[in-house]
Amino acid sequence: MTVLIIIVHVLVCLIMIGVILLQAGKGAEIGAAFGGSSQTIFGSRGATTFLSKMTIAAASLFMLTSLSLSILSKGRSVASSIVDTLPPAATAPAPAQTPAPAGSTESAPPASPAGSTTPASP
Repeated sequence: MTVLIIIVHVLVCLIMIGVILLQAGKGAEIGAAFGGSSQTIFGSRGATTFLSKMTIAAASLFMLTSLSLSILSKGRSVASSIVDTLPPAATAPAPAQTPAPAGSTESAPPASPAGSTTPASP
């Protein structure tokens, strides 16, 4: 189903590009360059041409296929990167403690804060 909608979507895109490029601009006449374009109620081209109706139809179909593709892709759970596939980390690892020197039976005294001095014991 999704593949069929994608094919229709691409075809509508190509049709819409072609129809838009075939249309002439609104001020395409030489008189419009000097401010002399006709001011009728529907513009200088009349009510609606076939190409403008085709553009409206292609744009409507393009919006419908875009909406249906977005609805169909919402249900998929495809990971787009490795960040999406990895589980979140529980906690940060604890800092490693330095082992006591070999042959020592006492534990090392706690480290003093920087800048403070400890009196030497005799």
